[in-house]
Amino acid sequence: MRFLLPIILFSIFSCEPSAVKDIKVPDVVKKAFAKKYPNEKKENWNIDRNGSYEAKFKEGGETFKADFTPDGMWIETETSLKEKDLPKAVKKAIEDQYKGIKIVEIERTDHHKKGIFYDVEFKENGKKFDIEFNAEGIVIGREG
Repeated sequence: MRFLLPIILFSIFSCEPSAVKDIKVPDVVKKAFAKKYPNEKKENWNIDRNGSYEAKFKEGGETFKADFTPDGMWIETETSLKEKDLPKAVKKAIEDQYKGIKIVEIERTDHHKKGIFYDVEFKENGKKFDIEFNAEGIVIGREG
């Protein structure tokens, strides 16, 4: 019995709040999602670290994540990419400016203000940072 308590405590504290399956998604968010993606019926919802509602869904064999504010405003939609699928200009910019730095993740992002851009997460000396490129390979943002 005394071994059961640590297992229960580990189970409780190892769960992230955003991983809760039974979150209550406001109707205004659901309606905004349905308007933006009318053919999607099997989305999975969570709350991301920014407090946005995030719908994960598949379309054409690809997985997408669409973020909405609690009042139903669409923020962005992301999908993962492989380096080979980046536009040539972005690949060249990475080669010219970030050669030899490990790429951790690449996402194609459609953002409500920035439009379409490519978010490339790098890792150097144990630190991660993101560079946002437009399709012409121009840096439009940096985080980290």
